[in-house]
Amino acid sequence: MISAFFIFNQKGEVLISRLYRTDLKRSIADVFRIQVVSNSDVRSPIITLGSTSFFHVRVNNLYVVAVTKCNANAALVFEFCYRFTAIAKSYFGKVDEESVKNNFVLIYELIDEINDFGYPQNSEIDTLKTYITTESVMSSPIAVEESTKITTQATGATSWRRGDVRYKKNEAFVDVVETVNLSMSAKGTVLRADVDGHILMRAYLTGTPECKFGLNDKLVIDKNERGASDAVELDDCRFHQCVRLDEFDSSRTISFIPPDGEFELMRYRSTSNVKLPLRVIPTVTEIGTTQVSYVVTVKTNFSNKLSATNVVVRIPTPLNTTSVDCKVPNGKAKYVPAENVVVWKIPRIQGGQEITLSANAQLTSTTHRQVWARPPIDIDFQVLMFTASGLIVRFLKVFEKSNYQSIKWVRYLTKASGSYQIRF
Repeated sequence: MISAFFIFNQKGEVLISRLYRTDLKRSIADVFRIQVVSNSDVRSPIITLGSTSFFHVRVNNLYVVAVTKCNANAALVFEFCYRFTAIAKSYFGKVDEESVKNNFVLIYELIDEINDFGYPQNSEIDTLKTYITTESVMSSPIAVEESTKITTQATGATSWRRGDVRYKKNEAFVDVVETVNLSMSAKGTVLRADVDGHILMRAYLTGTPECKFGLNDKLVIDKNERGASDAVELDDCRFHQCVRLDEFDSSRTISFIPPDGEFELMRYRSTSNVKLPLRVIPTVTEIGTTQVSYVVTVKTNFSNKLSATNVVVRIPTPLNTTSVDCKVPNGKAKYVPAENVVVWKIPRIQGGQEITLSANAQLTSTTHRQVWARPPIDIDFQVLMFTASGLIVRFLKVFEKSNYQSIKWVRYLTKASGSYQIRF
């Protein structure tokens, strides 16, 4: 598995160094510095030299590096690197050179705890924080009792949760957040449409509750069962370790004992039956060599009870544009010469509504006319209580031996940021 773990700064200086096995020497760090840090042509996150493989992740101005001599599972090694980064952020915020130098003792404690002889161990943040603290360790009689709880939590069936959690008000918040990716041709053909989804949960519940979480009845994950037009088809589902997968396979019910606080319950992708929340219809006409006429219409494809907010449409202009005269019925449109785009900001568009921008761009005459490449129109937005994949939460139930009443909230958010593009 992992033979060594390093953190380098952007100059190639070693900030953190830990050898887990004897098959490597500390001088292996010099090989990475010469072959990767000092070589600007290297772009691959995996470099294999002889029988030694270097896996690295860039975090701000740092290289987080895992080294192995065996044929290790690459996905597992990268997951370990990203998990270390998440743990470090939870302890001291931003992960950069200064914070690593200020917390190097803590970092050594963490990497020794989450990896044993090269094999990743318990990396649950809540569990680690109970026995690796940045403050002084308790030395009172309570410490013995506390250490017993830690041992039970680290070795028990629910290592991600302590059993003595107490809240006056028991609440569970579920956020279904989807990012839509779209690439549409100039003829209106969808070239690519997919959804990256996350189900995030914040659980503030007393004791060790059992939660049941139901999704759509017509939810298809097996590729052999696909084809129904109204079914929600998901790809690449990934669950938090607390989920009991056998129940999900049989009844599409997610059963789990949640960690305390905020965590990602599920991650998924959908590439079929994607509902596009906004449609952009551009008509761009080049008038001779001195003008370009724009008529860009934005239509909504959701219920009139919903609305899209923070809508930003970026419409490219030719490089030799001098000025753009814009007329919009809603929001504000402004030409940004530094980016060669017209930025149209719309605070809110109600469902069932369509609005149109009319603009006329003036161009300077050039001796050598270059063909305009026509980059795609890009649109950012957010739509609350709408899912592009069609995924819905049918129910959320909380069971606990004391039978307390809990308050449950479910929210849906579909958004796009730099990945919703329409060619013209």
